[in-house]
Amino acid sequence: MENKASHCVYLFGQVLGTHSFLLKDGFLQPDNYSEIAEQYFLPGGETGTAATVLASLGVSVRMDGTWIGAEVAPMLKEFYAEKKVDLSSLTFTEDPGVMDYVVIAGLVRSPMGRFQALFSTGERWWNTPREEDIAYAGVAAIDPYFREESILAARLCRKHDIPYVTIDSRHDSFLHRNAAVNVISHECMDQEYAGVTPEKVVELMQKETDGLTILTQGGGDILYARRGEPVRRLKPFPVDVRSTLGAGDTFKAGCVYGLLHGMDDDELVRFSGACSAIAISRFPLPLYPPKLEEVQALLES
Repeated sequence: MENKASHCVYLFGQVLGTHSFLLKDGFLQPDNYSEIAEQYFLPGGETGTAATVLASLGVSVRMDGTWIGAEVAPMLKEFYAEKKVDLSSLTFTEDPGVMDYVVIAGLVRSPMGRFQALFSTGERWWNTPREEDIAYAGVAAIDPYFREESILAARLCRKHDIPYVTIDSRHDSFLHRNAAVNVISHECMDQEYAGVTPEKVVELMQKETDGLTILTQGGGDILYARRGEPVRRLKPFPVDVRSTLGAGDTFKAGCVYGLLHGMDDDELVRFSGACSAIAISRFPLPLYPPKLEEVQALLES
C-alpha cells in the first residue's frame, strides 16, 4: 500500500490572472508610442505558473492560496479543465479577483498591480492551508508572502515529513531553515542583502539550514550549496530569449520535480535551469510550458 501520494504535489501561494503584453519594438519609452505584438490573459503568480509547468512535466498538482475572484475564475477553470491541476481547495469570491499586468520586451519586463494596497489593508485574501491536503502530498512548494499561513504550511510539512521548496525566504526565517530547497532570486538579493556579494549571501544562508540554497542571477551563474559544502556554480543554458516572464517560477517547478524524483543536488539544479531556459525562449509561457522530453533533450545537448 502506498503511504503517500508520491505522484502528487501540493502548492501554496500566489494564484492570479496575469494580463501580459509583448511589445513589438523594444520597451516603453516616455511620451513614445509602443505597438503591442501579442497580449493574453492567463494564469499567473508564483504558484499558478509552477502548477502549469509541473502539469506539463506530467505531475499531478493540488494548489491553494489566493482567493479567486469572478473575473479570474472562468479563465482559471477553463485553462486547467484538461490538466492535472486540482482547484478544489481554492476559494472563489464575488469580487473581481487578484490580477497583475506585465509589459514585456525581450530581457526587460515590468509588472504592475495593486499588491502593496492589498497587503496594507491587513486583511487576509488567501486561504489557510489544510492539513489533509499537505499530509498526502509527495512534495510541496510554499510561497513566503502569506504571513502566518505560509509558516503554517511549512509547519504542517514538517509535521508530516513532506519536503518543500520555498522562494526568496531570508536566512533567519522559519521557511528557510526547514526547507528542502530555497531559491533566492536576484531581486530578493538586491532587496534583502544589498551590497553583499552573491557568494556571501549563499554562505550566510547555507549555515542556517540542512537544505539546499540556490541563488539565481538571470543570465549570470547559478550558485548553490548545502551546509559545510563549497559553493558550486552552473552557467545558464544558452537560448534565444523571447520573454523572461515566469522564469523564476519555472525554476521553482523544476526544483519540485527534482525533489519528487529523488535527484541529487547537481541534477536538480541542472534540470531546473533547463526548465527555466526553455521557458524564456517562448511566449506566452502558460500556453507553451516546457515538456519533459524538451528538458531532457536540452540536458543531453
